Amino acid sequence: MKSVLLMKSVLLLLAVVGAALFSVASADASNAQKQHDVNYLLWKVNEHLRDETHKTYAKTFDPEADTSHYSDNGEAVHRLMKELKDHRLLEQKHWFSLFNERQREEALMLFDVFMHCKDWETIVKNAAYFRERMNEGEFVYAVYAGVIHHPLAEHVVLPPLYEVTPHMFTNTEVIQEAYAAKMRQTPTKIKSSFTGTARNKEQRVAYFGEDIGMNTHHVFWHLEFPFWWRDSYSHKLDRKGENFFWVHNQLAVRFDAERISNYLEPVQELHWEKRIQDGFAPHTSYKYGGAFPSRPDDIHFEDVDGVARVRDMVIYESRIRDAIAHGYIIKEDGTHIDIMNEQGIDVLGDVIESSLYSPNVQYYGALHNTAHIMLGRQTDPHGKYNMPSQGVMEHFETATRDPGFFRLHKYMDNIFREHKDSLPSYSFEDLDLKGVEVTNVAIDGKLETYFEDFEYSLINAVDDTEDIPDVDIDTYVPRLNHKEFSYNIDIKNDKGADTLATVRIYIWPHKDNNGVEFSFDDARWQAIELEQISGVKINPLETTTSSANPADSSVTVSDVPSFKTLMEKIEAALFKRKETLISTSSRVLVGVPNRFLLPKGNENGRGIRSVRLCDRRRERRCHSRHSHQGRFMHYGSHGVYPDKRIHGFPFDRHVDYERIFEQVTNFHHTLVKIYNHGEHIHHHD
Repeated sequence: MKSVLLMKSVLLLLAVVGAALFSVASADASNAQKQHDVNYLLWKVNEHLRDETHKTYAKTFDPEADTSHYSDNGEAVHRLMKELKDHRLLEQKHWFSLFNERQREEALMLFDVFMHCKDWETIVKNAAYFRERMNEGEFVYAVYAGVIHHPLAEHVVLPPLYEVTPHMFTNTEVIQEAYAAKMRQTPTKIKSSFTGTARNKEQRVAYFGEDIGMNTHHVFWHLEFPFWWRDSYSHKLDRKGENFFWVHNQLAVRFDAERISNYLEPVQELHWEKRIQDGFAPHTSYKYGGAFPSRPDDIHFEDVDGVARVRDMVIYESRIRDAIAHGYIIKEDGTHIDIMNEQGIDVLGDVIESSLYSPNVQYYGALHNTAHIMLGRQTDPHGKYNMPSQGVMEHFETATRDPGFFRLHKYMDNIFREHKDSLPSYSFEDLDLKGVEVTNVAIDGKLETYFEDFEYSLINAVDDTEDIPDVDIDTYVPRLNHKEFSYNIDIKNDKGADTLATVRIYIWPHKDNNGVEFSFDDARWQAIELEQISGVKINPLETTTSSANPADSSVTVSDVPSFKTLMEKIEAALFKRKETLISTSSRVLVGVPNRFLLPKGNENGRGIRSVRLCDRRRERRCHSRHSHQGRFMHYGSHGVYPDKRIHGFPFDRHVDYERIFEQVTNFHHTLVKIYNHGEHIHHHD
């Protein structure tokens, strides 16, 4: 049955006037070989290697024989080989969690080896050697992190993670059907459903948290800006703490927008000393290690043995709030870091996560990382039942499936807001771009959302042998999408000279699920950023129209080519000398799915108020490798964030006088609507 959506809420669309074009490099023979190697290193990762050259490397290569191929003279590879020879590494056919300190250490040992390889051949030889000897989960993590961060792999497109490790993205019932299809040697397409039933109101927004594109976004942001990062690997991660704040703020506000559309109240934050109201049954299992545990409704937080006590979390939170109230962070040496400025959010993000950039982990703890483990292990906090890794919250691939994820991040987002609200409000001079006026914003096309079926392969989910041929085993799952549209923003320049500006486009809910209008100050904290368009040249004494196609939005990414597509195109490039059609834009995975640019509409139309603010161009230049479909990568890449403006400007700070936005000429708003008529498009047979 087609769903009919009746929600009447209003969204505010805000345009604030930054993105240079990025070049897309085509893969030459060398890049095609690199792509081939990565494809086959990750193909059927739970089985033995299939590429004959890789098999030879795994049998004959000695990682320690010639250390001249390593930039650290073999220090990293000696460390890993010692662990291997002393039989201290995690065995194969065992679950892996990045939140397990020892398992993370082992995966990063291999990552460290990759990062110190001076040539591609040495990378591949090490990868083949250790794939046959290390835990599969540790190996996959190290390869993904290595490809993302190693300069020699900058043109490699990583296969979709949901096809490399399907168990982490696919319900157990579907995996069981896939095994049955493999046994029968019958090509099969299996329908996937979201967890829960209609009796669970959270089921209404399961399409958001359980979307594999959203899951992938969460994984890859944490791969691009990992909490374990050391600058000695290659570079400093620019504005990492602020990026941590912003990416999770955007997940939280997007989730709230979907909830309002589905007659649900905005997410309520978790409290350490109150009940966890909503339980969760993941319906997901490890490849090896059993099912993820379910959490019942209305349980209290308990101390987790070997991790933290509830009172520890309360104390860490109190210390962070004290720091916000005082306006400074205390470093390990007792000196102070002033956070009453634009850079304060960056320091606070490092503290709350905490990453290795935190100036005082001992005092402020690791609120975010520890909270993930605390929430994930509430089913078995004392290890009584010997569960593998205690819940979906301990994996970035699965965390957003749990509604508790968004409650946890609303809790942290409110701490960040407390800091932001302590800063001075923006003045008229901060907002105004004198002589520039945004006169109109038009939208070409329908703002209309719908559901469609998305299909992906489960070949790597089932056990295999080279003696039995593969058959196509796919699953399809409904996902949100929107119809094509574009923005046209008219900007008038009376300055008498060319002006370069940045356009920022936001939307936010105008009314809550009960139809009550949000105050401007509350609404602006729910702003969803849709786009940044940089380097808009506004000619003097005439109106300039800046156009943007949301399909190329700097905050979103498109689907990664399927594993099958990657393999077919690269083999054609290598052996048939045909041009590959895979562009380097496909390696950009840190944005939200472009299908989720708009929140779900309704039959009568969710109102959107559009606002434009022309902003002085302040972006920094960055190397062309930091590119994404013609625009700056919104969340940054390889340690560089391209825009000097603070995330969320100008709505990140408390507003004393909201009419100030009506007084600046470079700010404009209008009302449009998002529709959803219950359309569901089926792409499978």
